[in-house]
Amino acid sequence: MPFAVCNGVRLYYEVHGSGEPLLLVMGQGSDHHGWDPVLGDFASRFQVIVYDHRGTGQSDKPGEPPYTTRMFAADAVGLLDHLGIERAHIYGISMGGRICQWIAIDYPDRVGAVVLGCTTPGDAHGVKRPPEVDAKMRTRPADPEEAARFLAEEMVSPGWLAAHPEYLAVLRERARNPIPAYAQRLHYEASQGHDAWERLTEIRAPVLVIHGTEDRINPTANAALLAGQIPGAELYLVEGGRHGYFIEFREEAGAAVMGFLERHTTR
Repeated sequence: MPFAVCNGVRLYYEVHGSGEPLLLVMGQGSDHHGWDPVLGDFASRFQVIVYDHRGTGQSDKPGEPPYTTRMFAADAVGLLDHLGIERAHIYGISMGGRICQWIAIDYPDRVGAVVLGCTTPGDAHGVKRPPEVDAKMRTRPADPEEAARFLAEEMVSPGWLAAHPEYLAVLRERARNPIPAYAQRLHYEASQGHDAWERLTEIRAPVLVIHGTEDRINPTANAALLAGQIPGAELYLVEGGRHGYFIEFREEAGAAVMGFLERHTTR
């Protein structure tokens, strides 16, 4: 199995497809499988790299030092180094979008186009999620069924979930095999501690901010805040989309992201 040692931590990764490199960065407490529903769409056009963050999946799960989104960004660039990739497009979901903000700020020469999905600039300058949602994000319910139901309800609409019971089955399986509690806490603290607001104006890469209009995990108002703070950023709202807009509205969201990336593809 492919592993890369990045900043002293072994990260599991996979590479799919061919074309210009595209690094997909998943969110809080999630491994590369979070991209499974849409991976093939992007791999049909790009060389797609997916990986497990430290603390998740098959990657190492150190208990210290405390995790930060900037640390995760350094891990991601370390993976690009390992693969010999000088420059890649990047697409981050939720905490992955926070990580991508730091990649674009700290490593401007390493990024092509940037897509920030259902993410925020951080609570200091962003819109906080409802307290009852935050409580379950901080400590996922111990009962696997309750944990899967909570996530499903926040990710997709009831109608879509009823039509796709296989999605709930996947969430149940993941809830039965969670990452260690300490790693979940470290991920939550990294995500909540994110604040790149003052540095967002430095981003020079082309940026697309995409968000569902019914997102409660990262309230939709954060999308306009990000797009307004990043020079030249484009904004796309998926009507009716929740935190899993990219799954439920796969065709619409995929077309918006793919179209944006292809406009900034050189090959």
